[in-house]
Amino acid sequence: MWFRRCGLSLAGLSFAGLIALFALPACNNTLNPLCGSSRPVPQIGSLSPSTLDFSQVQAGTTLTVKGSHFVSASQILINKTALAATIISDQKMTVKLSTDVISAPGTVNVLVRTPSGNSGDLGCTSGGDSSVLVLTVN
Repeated sequence: MWFRRCGLSLAGLSFAGLIALFALPACNNTLNPLCGSSRPVPQIGSLSPSTLDFSQVQAGTTLTVKGSHFVSASQILINKTALAATIISDQKMTVKLSTDVISAPGTVNVLVRTPSGNSGDLGCTSGGDSSVLVLTVN
């Protein structure tokens, strides 16, 4: 049955709990009340600046990432290197760039990663990676 596919157990549930469980949509975070602690997959919309000079990287410029579904655990990945970010809001985060992660001019892949949350074994999906945007460093 779907509850086994979703990792749910019937052990210890009352009759009312069983009725509530079978009323849940199969593996659906949006409608499943047991998925309240799961984290959404971040969405990335734009980078500011989207182009910069390597001298700005050397000076430690700040990159702003705009999108949605950013949470306190979200990180910015620069060419697969995870960096701690400052979360401004659920739609805006920043990170300081350095030559530790951008060592020369070229194109740089930027994405946001949110680790899975405390969804336990309830069949809830949690966290994930955004799409990739490209930062150009001249």
